[in-house]
Amino acid sequence: MIRFNNDYSRGAHPAILQALADTNAVSYNGYGIDPWCEKAANDIKKYLDCPDAAVHFLIGGTQANFTAIAACLRAYQSVISAQTGHIHAHETGAVEHGGHKILTLPAENGKITAAQVAAEGEAYRSSPIQEHITQPKMVYISFPTEYGTVYTLKELTDLRAACDKYGMYLYIDGARLGYGLAAAGGDVTIRDIARLADIFYIGGTKCGALFGEAMVITNPALKPDFRSFIKQNGAMLAKGWLLGLQFSVLFRDGLYFDITRRAVEQAMELKAAFEKKGVPFFMDSPTNQQFVILTRGQVKALEEKYVFEPDHDVDGEHTCVRFCTSWATLPEEIAALTADIAAL
Repeated sequence: MIRFNNDYSRGAHPAILQALADTNAVSYNGYGIDPWCEKAANDIKKYLDCPDAAVHFLIGGTQANFTAIAACLRAYQSVISAQTGHIHAHETGAVEHGGHKILTLPAENGKITAAQVAAEGEAYRSSPIQEHITQPKMVYISFPTEYGTVYTLKELTDLRAACDKYGMYLYIDGARLGYGLAAAGGDVTIRDIARLADIFYIGGTKCGALFGEAMVITNPALKPDFRSFIKQNGAMLAKGWLLGLQFSVLFRDGLYFDITRRAVEQAMELKAAFEKKGVPFFMDSPTNQQFVILTRGQVKALEEKYVFEPDHDVDGEHTCVRFCTSWATLPEEIAALTADIAAL
């Protein structure tokens, strides 16, 4: 079976495995206070053009999200998210378990708008009963979104302006950041992300690493005591150098961007094959996730050789499914699938 159901079904890029093998007999200090974490942080900051950023390495995406939110918000403050946002739909109430309410907004193509954020901010500011409701203090977005769509530079700039007007932080979930930055026709760079967000993370788990995420804090007010929040929330790895080493490999010579860009190019091949066959899309995605609407018969035919992820039933005869390429997708796997799509 050939897997297209997610972008984390294989181990790690060979260069990372080699680096881990080469350093396996070396001993390091623990908990992220080691030369590899320091080097990786510096390697990342060169791409951000943000030398004063604080960079921390956490073990996974859910831990990154609830740790960042816990560190940034006081107990009576809430976070704004799209209704389809990962923290709302896929993390088993981790944010609420940490004591913070999620204010959900209807999403269009997986995205929320600055106007929606401003409306929430104004509703609180004009409320005569502020002490009885949560204060929206953070806006959470994913780049790319859960449906593979991406915010434009203008949309991000407008969100930043709305956050500034109402005193909110902008937090960007970058679990698939590399794929979002490589989006076909996209106009957002990693420097833009660093400039516009108060805090964001660079995903490793889905972008070539065995595991791990790099949290970047650009707002000076959010930097103090962040390590304490990482530890308290179970997101700190004792063998922290394993995270730093992986991100150093990914960012030393731009490998992170090369492998995620290739995955997006492969996804565009799949997209073209589905378009040529006349298969409709649930929404237009320029990244490595492609959501298509298949008939029951087409699903059954492709299930004989491929693993892909069902999203939702469209009607009695059609299902929306996701095909996901990754840093590890092989050219021959793309060739096989495109041929089988043509034969549907």
